Amino acid sequence: MSSTLRPRADRGSARTTVLASRDLVVDLIRVACMFAVVAVHLLMMGISVDGSGIGVENPLTSLSWFAQGTWFGQVMPLFFVVGGFASLTSWRSLQRRGGDAGDYLRNRVLRLVRPTVALYAFLAVALWSATAAGVPGDLLTVISVGAGVQLWFLAAYLICQAMVPTMAKLHGRAPYRTVAALAAGAAVVDVFRLGLEHNPWGFDSNPIGLLNMVFVWGLLQQLGFFYADGFFDRFARWKLLLGAVTCYVALVPLTHGGPYPVDMLTNQNPPMFPLILVGLAHILLVKAVYPVLQRCVRVGWVQKTMFVVGSRAMTIYLWHLPLIIAMFGIALLLRLPFPEPASAEWWLSRPLFYVAAWVLVLLVSTPLVRLELASTALAPGAARPAMWRILTGTVLAIIPPFVVMRTGLDTANATWGLVLLVVAVALVTGKVPDRASKTPALVAS
Repeated sequence: MSSTLRPRADRGSARTTVLASRDLVVDLIRVACMFAVVAVHLLMMGISVDGSGIGVENPLTSLSWFAQGTWFGQVMPLFFVVGGFASLTSWRSLQRRGGDAGDYLRNRVLRLVRPTVALYAFLAVALWSATAAGVPGDLLTVISVGAGVQLWFLAAYLICQAMVPTMAKLHGRAPYRTVAALAAGAAVVDVFRLGLEHNPWGFDSNPIGLLNMVFVWGLLQQLGFFYADGFFDRFARWKLLLGAVTCYVALVPLTHGGPYPVDMLTNQNPPMFPLILVGLAHILLVKAVYPVLQRCVRVGWVQKTMFVVGSRAMTIYLWHLPLIIAMFGIALLLRLPFPEPASAEWWLSRPLFYVAAWVLVLLVSTPLVRLELASTALAPGAARPAMWRILTGTVLAIIPPFVVMRTGLDTANATWGLVLLVVAVALVTGKVPDRASKTPALVAS
């Protein structure tokens, strides 16, 4: 039977409890990851204008140290680890208030999908308008694919969120065996995928690697569960540093002498085993410098930045690439000079573009953040949707970003993706039962 959730009468006490149990270093990491993601995506877009037209290239690939640098700069594994911490904390809090897996999944779908609906609506309108205006197909493809690059995360994160109740139960019963099983699964998937990469039948082995969206990202989320339980607090700083070094040493034969790319961004979609070592190394380094990070979060301007960015993190993540592309589009219309990508002048101009991108992102996210922060509580008298509706809504929410991850964004994907996302939200939104019904309504929050 579904549980009934009601707000506490003593809100002040509840707020004090939340603040006392909150790890502000986790919030700092999530915000820092957001700054890093925006920076990397901005630097990956080198725009050149010459007599042959507009060109787009990735200047980072010209840096000899870039691939090796991704061992430290690829922040998505760490993001999934701290996301696991937040997920287990939220799940346990919900359980204490009488909630179940259906309540958790419904809340997460609404939190993640409602802001995404607005993005898909914008993209669908923009792409249809550009097509009608006669924008060249090749240029429109580059723009649309670039605007949807970040959507892979939504598919991966929704999959991991759907796993939280089950994986939290397994973590409680057999934490080490659960991690070992996920690691073994990730390794087996890579063996099959890489082993069939050059098969004589012309078989595309990449789809096999998609199974690691469960094993790789799921294992990194599971490390966040260990973080929440204080597992890493048991070790002295030198042991944490030694563990991080060991992870990086293990990466050397896997990449420089083994089958994996050195570039951890290349290892991302589909995700591969080295990302697990990167994520583990990062969280060990975080715990090693934890006292320093604790002092940082006490600084006033750092707290303000954490609040502004952290309170709208999903909105910023979803919109930053389309807005960066729009910013460059405006610069092209204004006929501003575009230095040669990767030139000294180009690098010197990047800080200005980075600041401009953040100004634009924060301005646009201000009205849109309401979708992210809107309450997920059921309307008075409304019943929580049946579990089949919640599960169906979750699957429908995963499909559009998953397809974009595999095939790229275009006008068709934006259009039918918008429809599926709207249906997903409608399915998980509670409905007030007919007055003639004798079934009592359940109230959730």
